[in-house]
Amino acid sequence: MTQIRPIAYLTGHYPKVSHTFIQREVLALRKLGLDICTCSIRRADDKDINHDQMDELASTFFVLQTAKSPTRMLGALARRVTRNPGGMLRALRLAWTTRAPGARAALWQLFYFLEAVVLARHLEEIGARHLHNHFVDGSCTVAMLTSELTGIPFSFTLHGPTELFEPAVWRLDEKIARAAFSVFISHFARSQGMLFSDPAHWDRMRIVHCGIEPHRYGTARQAEPGKNILFIGRLAAVKGATLLLDAFVRVLETHPDAHLTLVGDGPDRPTLEAKVKRLGIADQVTFTGYLGQDDVAAALNAADLLVLPSFAEGVPVVLMEAMAARLPVIASRVGGVQELVEDGVSGRVLPPGDIDALVAALDGLLSDPDMRAQMGQAGRAKVVAEFDVAREAQWLSQLFHDSLKGQLPKGLRQECGETS
Repeated sequence: MTQIRPIAYLTGHYPKVSHTFIQREVLALRKLGLDICTCSIRRADDKDINHDQMDELASTFFVLQTAKSPTRMLGALARRVTRNPGGMLRALRLAWTTRAPGARAALWQLFYFLEAVVLARHLEEIGARHLHNHFVDGSCTVAMLTSELTGIPFSFTLHGPTELFEPAVWRLDEKIARAAFSVFISHFARSQGMLFSDPAHWDRMRIVHCGIEPHRYGTARQAEPGKNILFIGRLAAVKGATLLLDAFVRVLETHPDAHLTLVGDGPDRPTLEAKVKRLGIADQVTFTGYLGQDDVAAALNAADLLVLPSFAEGVPVVLMEAMAARLPVIASRVGGVQELVEDGVSGRVLPPGDIDALVAALDGLLSDPDMRAQMGQAGRAKVVAEFDVAREAQWLSQLFHDSLKGQLPKGLRQECGETS
């Protein structure tokens, strides 16, 4: 396979601890020989960056950081006007016609255009042949406008669920229409893309799973099974952590030796910590904050099951990590979760928001170590077979190569050269 040099990768914040899956994808593509140049609209906050991401951080081009320099901005604008005034006008028109209603939205669209001008100059300076964006929000608008400015083809990965809350605001239809191809992390996500786009563009929509490195997980399981429940996720309303605390109080009535660990941070952490104290379960609940990949693997090794009672999801990477660590998982029946977790085989998939079902599932798994072990083995097999980042990157690499040749490979999914 001929090497492509280089491909630019864009997202809103990079490298962010909660977006480790993007960094894994980048590293896996580089192992395949692709020259991936990372770009970010903003620098992630220091609290959202782990020390093991510092090398990646140092090599990332920050669009806003450069846009803050009037000299740099004016230079990029002047270059664009003199070298490609037609592209400049087309991009301005596109920014205007794809804006959301209201003056504030129009102002944001102007910011996106200016960021695109700076990014366009950078991509031309490095000789980029393709631009790929993660998430179909503001950064994807920048990618679309940059493509219009430069003629460099772009693609994107839609994750959900937040991008699907306001598909009209983010003009998902226009982005699908203009992209060289679009990537979706699940059949569910692709179906939503189909819902909000013209059928004429469905043939350029492909599925590439977010992947993990299975060898990182499940290598040092604890000697004896216990009753350690683990939650990993952003401490925000969408993840259902407050529902989990209510369920956990009821579980303690029959399993007083159970312990709940919540890994992650977010806007709801102070409220959740206060609730734990109010419920009188502070000794049975631990908050760790954000953890790096190695520490997450250690937390999974120390746990007996993982629970994620979310109200909305794409296909949660944390479920993949738990399954790779041979843990049974309990998750809500939302988004693409059922494409990963098979109810009764690798875990339990429950109606979202159903506290009685959540209590029953927790009680059932805490009471049956043998069932937990069987589900853990089944989950590990599923992740190794379908969610290994090395195979997913190989498929994505094929999409890049063939797209630039003018012919996308057939099939929604493809692993190791075989259509699935």
